[in-house]
Amino acid sequence: MDERQAIVDLIPRLRRYARALVGDRSAADDLVQDTLERAWAKFHLYRGGTDLRAWLFTVMHNVHVNRVRAQRPTDAITDDLPEMAQRAAQGDSLMVRDMDRALAKLPEEQREVLLLVALEDMSYEEAARALGIPVGTVMSRLSRARERLRATMLETPASAKLTVVK
Repeated sequence: MDERQAIVDLIPRLRRYARALVGDRSAADDLVQDTLERAWAKFHLYRGGTDLRAWLFTVMHNVHVNRVRAQRPTDAITDDLPEMAQRAAQGDSLMVRDMDRALAKLPEEQREVLLLVALEDMSYEEAARALGIPVGTVMSRLSRARERLRATMLETPASAKLTVVK
């Protein structure tokens, strides 16, 4: 399969990650468009035989970081939530809404790692390469993100399980 078709095949994954990352459908589509433009312009930097998916997610991460830096000071995340794919059951839709809100409350660094590992099914090493951080940092951020997400979903403070040791 040639690289062009491989890139086209990865667009749905890029859109899904971008939508979860930025929280707005049109902003996510813009991010994907900018990512594809940058990837196409910089395709000569791609090393054949390496993971194209990880390379594209790295490009997307860099485009996103550049946008965030350009927009400083950052606006707070609004209550406008992206539409998520849902099953018909009301309980499930409430759970999806709560999960989406809990994800929005995570610090961006933790949300990025959680989405790459949990949603995009990347290994720790792939996520580390995509974000340009050490594997240990990925594991640390992922652990913190999961704990915060768990605490938010259960509506308990993240440090509630800690005990004082003398």
